[in-house]
Amino acid sequence: MKPETLNFFDKVYEIAKQIPYGRVTSYGAIATYLGAARSARMVGYAMNGSVGKDVPAHRVVNRKGLLTGKHHFDGTNLMQQLLESEGIEVNENQIQNFENVFWSPSKEL
Repeated sequence: MKPETLNFFDKVYEIAKQIPYGRVTSYGAIATYLGAARSARMVGYAMNGSVGKDVPAHRVVNRKGLLTGKHHFDGTNLMQQLLESEGIEVNENQIQNFENVFWSPSKEL
């Protein structure tokens, strides 16, 4: 599929698939990269709809490193468990050392 034919959600998924193992990004960083800086909430909606699309949605958090999308994952703490399995420390639903594990698509892609 050509990039110009992808809809917004598909573009979000393509970026999310680029997030390296052991790193996270934010809804806003993805929105900004797509030229839609005020569309962080739409990125969140895209992540909610990513089930079955092989998208590492657990690597997308809010701008403060909070696991705001965790209730969209099966199980009690699946989002946290997936992040911790990649070596990311999470305490009380917040990623620790957020600046060190943050991945910016604007700087990396």
